[in-house]
Amino acid sequence: MNKKLYVGGPPYSVTEDKLQEIFSAHGTVESARVITDRFTGRSRGFGFVEMSNEEEAQTEIDSLNGSDLDGRSLTVNEARPQENRGGGGGGGGDRW
Repeated sequence: MNKKLYVGGPPYSVTEDKLQEIFSAHGTVESARVITDRFTGRSRGFGFVEMSNEEEAQTEIDSLNGSDLDGRSLTVNEARPQENRGGGGGGGGDRW
């Protein structure tokens, strides 16, 4: 079963290909994604890597959490499910 990891703190210049390269040293990477700002397209400073199984994911956490990448300390841990932030916008009502 695939295991999704959160990767925090990478340099803003890191690419999805670079994340895949780093994590593939310890196992099979199913996907790598750098989260970007929807308006500017620039990295938001975190991403997600999906490993092929739990053992490889744990090896990644043990090997890479706290490690240095281009002068920045990486945080690598199990990704938590995305929280429901509720419906956006709308509003209504008086604004005066």
